[in-house]
Amino acid sequence: MSEYDPQALQAKWQPRWEEMDPFRASEDAADPRERRYLLDMFPYPSGDLHMGHGEVFALADVIARYWFQRGYNVLHPIGWDSFGLPAENAAIKRDAHPAEWTYRNIETQANSFKRYGISFDWSRRLHTSDPDYFHWNQWLFNRFFERGLAYRKGGLVNWCPNDQTVLANEQVVAGKCERCGADVIRRELTQWYFKITDYAQRLLDDMGQLEGGWPERVMTMQRNWIGRSEGADVVFEIEGRDEPVHVFTTRPDTLFGATFFVVAVDAALADEIVTDEHRPAFEAYRAEVAKLSDIERLSTEKEKTGVFLGRHAINPVNGERIPVWAADYVLSDYGHGAIMAVPAHDQRDLDFARKFGLPVRVVVHTGLADPGETGVATSGEGEMVNSGPLDGLGKAEAIAKIIQVLEAEGRGRGAVNFRLRDWLLSRQRYWGTPIPIIHCPDCGEVPVPDEQLPVTLPDLRGEALAPKGVSPLASATDWVNVDCPKCGGRAQRDTDTMDTFVDSSWYFLRYCSPGYTDGPFDVEQVRRWGPIDQYVGGVEHAVLHLLYSRFFTKVLYDMGMVGFTEPFLRLLNQGQVINGGKAMSKSLGNGVDLGKQIDDFGVDAVRLTMVFAGPPEDDIDWADVSPAASQKFLARALRVMSEVTSEPGVPFEGGDVELRKVTHRTIDEVTKLVDSHRFNVAVARMMELTTAARRAIDSGPGAADPAVREAAETLAVMLSLVAPYTAEEGWERLGHQGGTVSKAGWPSAEPALLVRDLVTCVVQVAGKVRDRLEVSPEIAEDELRSIALASEKVRAYLQGEPRRVIVRAPKLVNIVP
Repeated sequence: MSEYDPQALQAKWQPRWEEMDPFRASEDAADPRERRYLLDMFPYPSGDLHMGHGEVFALADVIARYWFQRGYNVLHPIGWDSFGLPAENAAIKRDAHPAEWTYRNIETQANSFKRYGISFDWSRRLHTSDPDYFHWNQWLFNRFFERGLAYRKGGLVNWCPNDQTVLANEQVVAGKCERCGADVIRRELTQWYFKITDYAQRLLDDMGQLEGGWPERVMTMQRNWIGRSEGADVVFEIEGRDEPVHVFTTRPDTLFGATFFVVAVDAALADEIVTDEHRPAFEAYRAEVAKLSDIERLSTEKEKTGVFLGRHAINPVNGERIPVWAADYVLSDYGHGAIMAVPAHDQRDLDFARKFGLPVRVVVHTGLADPGETGVATSGEGEMVNSGPLDGLGKAEAIAKIIQVLEAEGRGRGAVNFRLRDWLLSRQRYWGTPIPIIHCPDCGEVPVPDEQLPVTLPDLRGEALAPKGVSPLASATDWVNVDCPKCGGRAQRDTDTMDTFVDSSWYFLRYCSPGYTDGPFDVEQVRRWGPIDQYVGGVEHAVLHLLYSRFFTKVLYDMGMVGFTEPFLRLLNQGQVINGGKAMSKSLGNGVDLGKQIDDFGVDAVRLTMVFAGPPEDDIDWADVSPAASQKFLARALRVMSEVTSEPGVPFEGGDVELRKVTHRTIDEVTKLVDSHRFNVAVARMMELTTAARRAIDSGPGAADPAVREAAETLAVMLSLVAPYTAEEGWERLGHQGGTVSKAGWPSAEPALLVRDLVTCVVQVAGKVRDRLEVSPEIAEDELRSIALASEKVRAYLQGEPRRVIVRAPKLVNIVP
């Protein structure tokens, strides 16, 4: 270890790399190299890099550096997702401006990234809080507005009482704010939305493009969130109301079993139809429900509550009058905010019916006991009963027939419903992109003209940013009050800012031409680089950032600005870095500081530990790994590269054949392993090659043998993926002056050196050796089993089929007769 000084290597090579700038992507359209675009989910500048950053960027850099070695023209950019609440809260606490905290942290992280040796193209650096970036957020908003995809409406929204801002549905996790953990409440507000629901079916259909490239669990999460369901839109008349009410149901075949009608207590419909007699009880109930989160309301464990609204609905299939109730277990934004209740075949409806003494009518005979008696709804399939023309039919036939009847009578139609709701993008905070809309008393909502973009933020800081339930921008009257661009009359700017997920929904396109001034990106450059070949980041963004980015890409495709409909062809999710089996946290006192680990063990040892700990998608428990052991291995590897005495360029063919076979098998295996993202196993193969080279130096042909140089140079190139400082130093010590090992070129395995010799397989019967077989060391277990059982020597000791055959390919078969 005395020869291995990681801090000295870092001090030596970091400035050289900055001078060489080896990872700048070529913008030359005539460059014949195949282009590859690798993207990391860009960081938020909340402080210095942490252990999670250390893992994800180390993993992504393996792919980037491998592509560089393979000779591709690689785009591997870096930027910062730099708007958002943490900066604003820090500014309030420090009586400062959010930009001061933000850009200071960005510089800290940038320096740490350079120290960490990540292969970024620094010429493409961007920050979403720069006016020359959010200018194009506003430009894109105006284009969405023109296409009817950006709109403003009133209604109940998710409200975080701690952060004092609204949240999109996707930002509420188990009834809590995904950022701060506060219980989310519902609040009536007028907000801006993106009409992502217009793309719901395309978001589902285009997932076929991602098969095999995305983790299946992420695909499943997106499909579930979009939540496509087929059924019928059924028209119910409400006594005393002129307009009918539409109800979506996936089981129109059970219409004859509907015995009451439920309206969400917070839906406008409930407030409209409740009779004067029942209004006091209704309003008191509505106030109580307003205190509950959606999760609480939908819980199957919660006792059912509700109030009768004094009205009746007419069941369209049999003309029966059924009572209309308001309840908390129906949400106002589900379907049309109302449901038909079929208590025999829906557990929540049944619980409600039993609580309030409402009828239970079985219409699907499943062979199970009557739900009215057992209290257990029968939700499965069966034969239709008590259903007039549907009697005797199965589920599929009954659904098709009742839809046909409804459509013929004008009382409904077949329909598709989605769980997905429009993206609520307004935020009542300061540090974000101002929404480029001016509200005019005469002209209504008027987009800020493109030539007046960007709309920048007024200079607010400290207590002026404190949350007040409305945007802090509302207090900046000189900024708010403007002339209407249409009529010239007095008007006001919109005071909300955009959800920061807008910033990250298209940033990967801006990287293709970050200095472009005629639009959000140079369409031709995006055509050359897009779509992204490999995206690396956390699974926590499966239903947020990834879904929004897919939506943006489809809109831009429809606008003719991109030539693809899916932005990310392949996705790699990394696990978490934990400690002692638990997530790192200050309260648990189990945090690990990335900077200190680097100080103690060096960048390369930390990176190697991250990559070697396990498959990328698995969690890394820092209590179970050893950067000190990684450091020792790197010292051994560097010593091997340092001791080679042959000259660069010596022909390898004259070297030790056995060592050359190890080297070329390593090349073959590591290539396949990196291609399949099994980076930890690839590192293990590098360690084995180091051991083989060490043995050849110490007790084999010696340090001057060309095969030793070949092994050492192969090791340096491969090690550059995970330990760039050590690899660069080893490459120089191997006599390569100038240039960089990161562009040395990936070695090719010679097929002749991959042929393995036969190995001897011992075949035992009842624990005694009965035969020895010469087989390939790569033989499959099934093939070896067949060969062993076919052996005449073995068959002589068997009578009939053996009870058990244990195969340990390629060296052992144990047969239990």
